[in-house]
Amino acid sequence: MDGPQGGAALTGAGLGVRGPRGWAFRGVGVDAAAGALVAVEGPSGSGRTCLLLALTGRMRLAAGTATVGGLDLPRRMAAVRRISALAHVPGVTDLDPALTVAEHLRERALLQGRFDGGLRALLRPRPERAATARSRIDGALAAAGLDPDSLPKGPRTAVRDLERVEALRLSLALALVGRPRLLGVDDTDLKLAEAERAEVWGQLRSLAQAGTTVVAVCSEAPSDVDAVVTTAAPRAAVPADSAPADGAPTGSDLTDTDEETADALAEARRA
Repeated sequence: MDGPQGGAALTGAGLGVRGPRGWAFRGVGVDAAAGALVAVEGPSGSGRTCLLLALTGRMRLAAGTATVGGLDLPRRMAAVRRISALAHVPGVTDLDPALTVAEHLRERALLQGRFDGGLRALLRPRPERAATARSRIDGALAAAGLDPDSLPKGPRTAVRDLERVEALRLSLALALVGRPRLLGVDDTDLKLAEAERAEVWGQLRSLAQAGTTVVAVCSEAPSDVDAVVTTAAPRAAVPADSAPADGAPTGSDLTDTDEETADALAEARRA
C-alpha cells in the first residue's frame, strides 16, 4: 500500500533482464515500502542500471514480475514511467555541458508543464504559467539541495563548470520537477570522495523521508540503507563481425560499465 506522502511501494521476485549479451541479471527480489530508500548494490557489469530501468518502467523484464505503486510490471510499463523519474543515468539523463543551470531548469519545467496540462496548460495566461514553473523549479531545487546562487556564476553557471556533486544535484532537481512517486538514481558514488558520498546519501535520505521512494545504484551501500544486491551474470559471446545493437559499441572497446549501459539503452529503446 502506498504511503500518505505519495511514494510508490515496490515488490518483485525472480526478476531478470536479458540483453544482447545474455542475462544482465536474474533472480533478484525487491520489497520496499512507500517512501523507502533502497540501494541497488553490485559491481560494474552486474546489471545494476538494467534493474533501475526495469523498476522505473524503462526496460522490459524477461523474468519475474514486480509491482510499483500498485502497477504491475511488465504489463503496465507506460503507467510506471508516468509516476517515476530518473537522475544521473549515463546515456539517458545526460546534461548538456554548454547549457546553464537556469536553462536546464527552464527547459524541464516547460516540458513538464506541457506533459501535465497538455493544450489547456498552454492556453493559461503567461504569468500563471511562469509562476507554476517557478514554483516547480524552486521546490525541486530545495529537495535536491542545490542553491544556484551559491554556484560560481549563479544560475548562469554552465554545466561544464559544475563540481561532480553539484552536477548530480542538478540531475536530481531536474528529475524532481515532475514530482515523481519513484526516483531512480544511477552511479551515486561514481568518482566521489568519501565525504561527497556521505553528502549525496544524506540528500537521498532526505528525499525518502519527504515521501518519495528512492532507488539508488551504488558499488557499496551505507550500512543503514537496505540493499538489493546484483551479481555479475555470464554473458553470451558476441561474434566479432556482428553489428552493434542500435549503434552501441561492442567488443574490446567496452568496459564492464559500458557493456551494461549499452545493453540497458538497447533494451530500453525496444520497450
